[in-house]
Amino acid sequence: MSAIFLKCQSEFLTSMMTEQVTVEEKSRRTGFSWTASFGADLTAARAKNAGGMDVFYLGYNLEMAREFIDYCAEHAVVMEAAASEVHESFWHDPENPEKDTKVFRIDFASGFKILALPSRPRSLRGMQGLVIIDEAAFHDDLEELLKAAIALLMWGGRVVIISTHDGDTNPFNVLVQAILAGKKPYKLLRTTLDDALADGLYKKMCIRKGQDWSAEAQQKWRDDLIKFYGSAADEELFCIPNPSSGAFIPLALIEARSVPEIPVIRWECKGAFALLAERLREIETRAFCVAEIADVLDLLDQRTSHVFGGDFARSGDLTVFWFMAIEKDTTRSTVLVVELRNVPFEQQKQILHFILDRLPRLRAGKMDATGNGAYLAEVTVQRYGARIEAVKMTENWYREEMPPLKAAFEDATITLPRDQEIHDDIRSLKMVRGVARIPDQRAGSSKTKRHGDAAVAIAMAYAASRADPEEYGYQAAPSPYSIQSETASADTSWPVEREIREERFRGRTGLDTYGVRGRLL
Repeated sequence: MSAIFLKCQSEFLTSMMTEQVTVEEKSRRTGFSWTASFGADLTAARAKNAGGMDVFYLGYNLEMAREFIDYCAEHAVVMEAAASEVHESFWHDPENPEKDTKVFRIDFASGFKILALPSRPRSLRGMQGLVIIDEAAFHDDLEELLKAAIALLMWGGRVVIISTHDGDTNPFNVLVQAILAGKKPYKLLRTTLDDALADGLYKKMCIRKGQDWSAEAQQKWRDDLIKFYGSAADEELFCIPNPSSGAFIPLALIEARSVPEIPVIRWECKGAFALLAERLREIETRAFCVAEIADVLDLLDQRTSHVFGGDFARSGDLTVFWFMAIEKDTTRSTVLVVELRNVPFEQQKQILHFILDRLPRLRAGKMDATGNGAYLAEVTVQRYGARIEAVKMTENWYREEMPPLKAAFEDATITLPRDQEIHDDIRSLKMVRGVARIPDQRAGSSKTKRHGDAAVAIAMAYAASRADPEEYGYQAAPSPYSIQSETASADTSWPVEREIREERFRGRTGLDTYGVRGRLL
């Protein structure tokens, strides 16, 4: 296979022959129509008990159909498959009887055929077999064509959809996004020009032309091709659909999933706080956790699994910790959001670990480990194990994780706080080079700049909720703030935790801001 096909083509052919639905998102001139013609011959030449079936090819014009059927005829000779010559006939449209459409056909000794049909949903009526829709984004009525093709799956058919992009609102890109969001159980493959070059596309071209290959010649060919396509290069060569305007997640969806009772806890430190003695910073931070966060954690359902996501910042932007419960109906319910501004590294760790130590049934977490966020992510992984993932934020991460997040909003399987600043963060998600992400500019007043921090945090939390959890044991433990019968073996908490717990429930007073007890005499 490697002598004939590029790696990307071989993967496509394997999927075409085995998957119910294969979608190939591709660059121009990467040979997938040619590869699909091999698959068409292999399918039509087989006996029925070996998986053979009819093949129906749909391009958006007559020239495409003729080219594909000629490929099939050439391959049939090479494969020594018993097949007839290409026949031309006409397809009669019962809804347009004045106009017949030319079609092309090859019959095989197996009893099956390859038929190049017009791009009309009606042309698939009563058919059964493998459907190939080529350059799908450019068909006039792709949505109806897909409905007609998918119907063939009921009796063992298969569907192959191949295309470059034609805008991010085109039905083909809508289909791609639905697959990425997990709404469609189809096999999605993606091949850019650079992917094909890495697999040897230019080398194959040199062999065919009788030219010597060199890295320099390949680079020049690539650069010239990009110049030729100009502003269309991203879409035509790199699988990046041209963007439309507007927010990735509309405000109406954001508001529809908002719940007023979800707490958003914010803490901002002055610059001088970082200069305090370590012990004073720890005490002040603990007092904040006990006063603002502990009561929220006490109210969480101890039987429900929880996940979290985190977006890190030290100064300028916000650190946002986002906590979700996974309900019995699989809804991801936000239970708490914590926003920190200008909080020292160690105190961010202290706050996060305070929460995670008390979060019921911690299932998974994902944290921004880009830049300075690597420290907090690393120490959290060390403390809580492999169920926490340190995530390097890349374009591919956004490409994979943002469509499922949007799908959750559309399907009403996620909740978030009714908070204007959080709403603005999520609305800041835009399509950049075909991928939903945070643009470079910041929002907010000069003193409270935001950079879509909550949007990243909720995406992290939702991604964590979809992750395969690590196996772990769970043993119910009393809340650190509830007073149980005092036994020497039962209380294993830190002394300061015991003191704060006792003061809270037994009425002891005298703890000032800095944790000092007593009075001057």
